[in-house]
Amino acid sequence: MLFFKGGRLVWSRIAFLMRTAYHALVLHAHLPFVRHPEHEDFLEEDWLYEAVFESYIPLLHILRGLKTDGIPACLTLTLTPTLCAMLRDPLLQQRCVRYMERGVEFCRQQVELAPENQRGMIAFYGERYRDALAFYRETLGCDIVGAFAQLQEEGIIEIITCAATHGFLPLLQTSPEAVRAQVLIGRDSHRENFGKDPLGIWLPECAYCEGLDAVLAEAGIRWFILDAHGVVLGQPRPRFAIFAPYFTPGGPAFFGRDRDSSRQVWSSREGYPGDPAYRDFYRDLGQEVPIEQLASVYGTADYRRYTGVKPFRITGATRDKDIYRRHWAMGAADAHASDFLRSRIDQLRELAEKMPVDPILVSPFDAELFGHWWYEGPEFLNFYLRKAACDQKVFELTTPSRFLAQHPTQQIVSPSSSSWGNKGYWEVWLNDENSWIYPHLHAAARRMKEMAGKHLKTDSPLVRRCLAQLARELLLAQASDWAFLMKTGTAKAYAERRTKDHLLRFNKLYEMLGDAGIAEETLERYEKTDNIFPSIRWDYYA
Repeated sequence: MLFFKGGRLVWSRIAFLMRTAYHALVLHAHLPFVRHPEHEDFLEEDWLYEAVFESYIPLLHILRGLKTDGIPACLTLTLTPTLCAMLRDPLLQQRCVRYMERGVEFCRQQVELAPENQRGMIAFYGERYRDALAFYRETLGCDIVGAFAQLQEEGIIEIITCAATHGFLPLLQTSPEAVRAQVLIGRDSHRENFGKDPLGIWLPECAYCEGLDAVLAEAGIRWFILDAHGVVLGQPRPRFAIFAPYFTPGGPAFFGRDRDSSRQVWSSREGYPGDPAYRDFYRDLGQEVPIEQLASVYGTADYRRYTGVKPFRITGATRDKDIYRRHWAMGAADAHASDFLRSRIDQLRELAEKMPVDPILVSPFDAELFGHWWYEGPEFLNFYLRKAACDQKVFELTTPSRFLAQHPTQQIVSPSSSSWGNKGYWEVWLNDENSWIYPHLHAAARRMKEMAGKHLKTDSPLVRRCLAQLARELLLAQASDWAFLMKTGTAKAYAERRTKDHLLRFNKLYEMLGDAGIAEETLERYEKTDNIFPSIRWDYYA
């Protein structure tokens, strides 16, 4: 409470003791749209199947367990439009089943063929594949999105959206219509998948630029997250740094990413996933067994692939790895969850004593870190959520939406341009490896605006179909994933090919809408290949 002392208005210690602190975990589940019906088997599609098996199914198990046990835990989850489209695509669902069936068969094979010291862990993976397959196919009916939607209805999680294809919005600024369409189509996709408008949005790569708040306000978005420097460099200076939200001049609020909790999980030196008890991601049997054994299950000897069967632990910086011991890993996950809890308690207790408002820590992470990259990550989350909900009284678990509802009065600040990429700005997505894509993307955006305006009042179903596919190809070409993969060198050739393919299709459709005339057979082929956003509003570009 406030009182006067020596002519000054000061805070009473009683106010500190009454202060409530909060922690919000935000998981960003995203993958680029990868769907190749023209091939029976396509390696890059495995990105989705691996994430389903190792991240999304384990996360569903954990959240359902919390609900069953009556644990009052909560978290926020992004399910991006591209990810939802793939998760609900019948072809990809069928192939996801095939992926897990192959995992079962590969483990059955290797239990008989692998060195004896690896067979126990291979049997463990075989059981995991069988359980996941039954859960996915029989319990969920292959509907991961619907399962998460049910958890949202039950108040366990809040689901937020993202830009339509995860386009890096500051680098699309030259065409305001392109930025607006990314946001509005992302909102529309969320509405179709979950039956309600999203309150929050994960800005792709947490990238913000001036004027974006007005677009978010038009879409009805209430809040978003920025990296810490995007907050602390805002104008005027934010009073409580990253430990409170702020409203933008355009209306939506923004939260800052907490550095300490991020470092404990993400840091290559200090982060938990590097513990030697944990599973080694890179020692996959698909890279080690005779290629004939791999081909007998996966149907091709043309290339190697990850199988998800990784029987070694990290051990240390050596090729000579020890066998993974699951009980050691679970002990490490429990200990790390306790350490993470102690750190949050200390951090939030100190903040509550010093701040005249309720502090909040926001910890955003890629969802695929938990399970795919860090195999024990889902168990770490489970331990932490249970301990935070039941074993301490210093802070409450919350979501940004819930916090804003309880704390509707905040300072108005114009955030700084920023991202959570290396060095905090644009260089990951704009550099010597990928800068060539932007003149083409900008030209395509101008052409999209031209055609949307030209045909805005058309009553031709064929022209409308062509305009819708024109928008799809532009959106898919704009995905930030392609620029990222070009920069890192991971799947660089595939990322370049995808960008070029979408731009070539876009230009072909543009010519059809001009003087060339619409070739319906070509249009149908593009529609079957890139079938995302069936109800797309191409008129957003007009």
